[in-house]
Amino acid sequence: MDKPLLEVEHLTIVFEHAIEKVTAVNNVSFSIPRGKTLGLVGESGSGKSMTAFGILRLLPSGGRITAGTVRFNGSDLMTLTESEMQELRGANISLIFQEPIIALNPTMQVGAQIAEALTVHRKTSGTETQARVVELLEAVQIPNAIDRVKDYPHQLSGGMRQRIMIAIALACRPLLLIADEPTTALDMTIQAEVLDLLRELRATYNLSLLLITHDFGVIAEMADYVAVMHQGQIVEQGPVRQILRQPLHAYTRSLLEAVPGHSWT
Repeated sequence: MDKPLLEVEHLTIVFEHAIEKVTAVNNVSFSIPRGKTLGLVGESGSGKSMTAFGILRLLPSGGRITAGTVRFNGSDLMTLTESEMQELRGANISLIFQEPIIALNPTMQVGAQIAEALTVHRKTSGTETQARVVELLEAVQIPNAIDRVKDYPHQLSGGMRQRIMIAIALACRPLLLIADEPTTALDMTIQAEVLDLLRELRATYNLSLLLITHDFGVIAEMADYVAVMHQGQIVEQGPVRQILRQPLHAYTRSLLEAVPGHSWT
């Protein structure tokens, strides 16, 4: 594997409640080389999204990292202050949420939401921001971009809202993009368009991509490497073609068998 941009080693995340303690992520290790895609695949509740939130140190209430290190571009994220993490989130590591209709602010025009990502990280001056917003909308293939900046999220289709989320994530030209189930709520045609867009943007911007999904069909199309997650642990990982052709773990085989109409030989 090429030199990693992101290295996660022995990451463990625990949730403590009044009655019990639950280990959501257990001793997880993987790395992502520069310019490559790692697919993190598993069923709902397997710990995929929680792993992403742990990397960004954005755990829900009650959750804490009890072990492990996360190194990004040479820095140990576990040692950074919250202020330093705020500078990093969005600027160097961006997250595309699973549900854009929830993540987007319904009371703000989409252009203003993209502009906010730029101004928070001081990536453009006031005079440059509007031009950059239009440029980003065009990059994610929003038609009539200059007119769409004034639209509100409810005026856009699900696929268009997901493109807005991608534009916000790309605003500061991050090195790593984390896409959490980016096509789950979309129909098959729009899913394919969004995946094609992510593939093109990865090549254009030389992005590294952590692609979180339950669908091995998406992994087969998009990923260079795959890590299979089950009950908070990674049970198998390696180059995607190797795992597709010769899965060693029974859970991996069950995920592959769940993809209709595919032959992995």
